[in-house]
Amino acid sequence: MSEASKRRKISQGSSFEKEIGYSRAIVDGNWVFVAGTTGYDYATMTISSDVVEQTKQTIANIDAALKEAGASANDIVRVRYLVPDPGDFEPCWPVLREYFGEAAPAATMMVVGLADSQMKIEIEVTALKS
Repeated sequence: MSEASKRRKISQGSSFEKEIGYSRAIVDGNWVFVAGTTGYDYATMTISSDVVEQTKQTIANIDAALKEAGASANDIVRVRYLVPDPGDFEPCWPVLREYFGEAAPAATMMVVGLADSQMKIEIEVTALKS
């Protein structure tokens, strides 16, 4: 199998993917790189104003991309949390622990500006399929 044929793009149909020019995830061999993902429900292009609800939707979006790639939360080796307001991070911990806890990936939390003021958290993951 050639290197090019091992690479596969995953889309979730977000208008952002087309407008900006990226994929929700890239599968390259056993590696899965999931783009920074927010709490938008891509079917309706709506987002909750609650950071915990956004976190739940973000994880659902990530999980769907991982499943399409043939991976799961247990395969995640790296996670980056991006939040505009550091005070919004701790309320998300129970949701994050439930999803990432078993894999316990290397993690970084950064305080950053996000593309839309409605976005309260963005999560990026890298997974190595077992």
